[in-house]
Amino acid sequence: MKTYKIGVIGAHGRGRHAWQAHRVDKGFEIVMGADPFDMPLRDREYGHKSFCEEFPNATLVKDYREVLANKDIDIVFITSPDYCHEEQAVAALEAGKAVYLEKPMAITLEGCDRILRTAYRTKSKLFLGHNMRYFPSVLKMKEVIDSGMIGEIQCGWCRHFINYGGDAYFRDWHSEQKNTCGLLLQKGAHDIDVMHWLMGSSTRRVVGMGMLSVYDKCARRSADTEGNASWSNEHYPPLEQTGFSPVIDVEDHNMILMQLANGAQATYMQCHYSPDAERNYTFIGTKGRVENIGDSGKCEIHVWTARGPRETPDLVYHLKPATGSHGGADGPIVDNFLDFVVNGAKTNANPVAARDAVAAGVLAHYSMRKGNMPQEVPQLEPELLEYFANNQQ
Repeated sequence: MKTYKIGVIGAHGRGRHAWQAHRVDKGFEIVMGADPFDMPLRDREYGHKSFCEEFPNATLVKDYREVLANKDIDIVFITSPDYCHEEQAVAALEAGKAVYLEKPMAITLEGCDRILRTAYRTKSKLFLGHNMRYFPSVLKMKEVIDSGMIGEIQCGWCRHFINYGGDAYFRDWHSEQKNTCGLLLQKGAHDIDVMHWLMGSSTRRVVGMGMLSVYDKCARRSADTEGNASWSNEHYPPLEQTGFSPVIDVEDHNMILMQLANGAQATYMQCHYSPDAERNYTFIGTKGRVENIGDSGKCEIHVWTARGPRETPDLVYHLKPATGSHGGADGPIVDNFLDFVVNGAKTNANPVAARDAVAAGVLAHYSMRKGNMPQEVPQLEPELLEYFANNQQ
């Protein structure tokens, strides 16, 4: 049995997601990691093992290029910060590695298209880490829609309440446009992608409105103090908190309207200073409506197929909590990636779809920063669309 050697670029933090691919008994071994930061003290603070403790036989380096230069490595996970994705993904594909690239694909539309063209030219396999396509709640809503139960979807929307926004995105590198473009990518790319997937089309025109309305008024840390994106329910209300990034130029609430290529329309709204946290989707078709109540763990999917009050849906699906991180989605997405690499399995997550989610987010941010003018999403070359639609075969 062949053993596939794995390298992890961005070995700490979200890199822990990649650790699930270490399955020596099934032919997958993490042998190398790269991370410019020393994290053992932070790992111990949070009660985690460090990369070196988890994989004592692996090598940890600071420069990701050393991982790509290792001829024994077949597979690379890229779980580094967003602004690193384009450079590192292109280099990994050029090196002939099969690539798991964490979302968002890149922080510019041009960066996404460069990654896609490199994958097409090199024929190195590319997989995108849109793990919400593996959420049980999302899969159940897709099942309802695909069954035809609620007819042809004409409109959809998502309200995204993010009570940890001030902790996760306004205390470190996430707070600057130069690192993220904006939070419609780092956070919203998930939801835009889900809406595209369930509505069967992608955005062709987008209008955005948003502003920095709360966190610009919060007490900042000094530029020479390390950012600490730590979570606590005590961090509320936001105006009473301290330790925010010295530079904050991303919006803390965003609202976008999307015209999809198939004629359907959608809206996405996110707020990073809400006291509660939940994604709430609804999709309305010619025969009914579907909505999630809770997005992970113990949640419900409500379906209406006849007129009546909101309190009495015609169908209710009760979903049991799934094990594992991110609502139980992180395990299945790694399974799908490895199966794709070895056997060419069909994937839920699609590179072109990941590009389309970034395109909607980037252009929505451009719209909201340039007078709320509608923006058109440029199309990809037909050969790229065909190649990725054919599962990179």
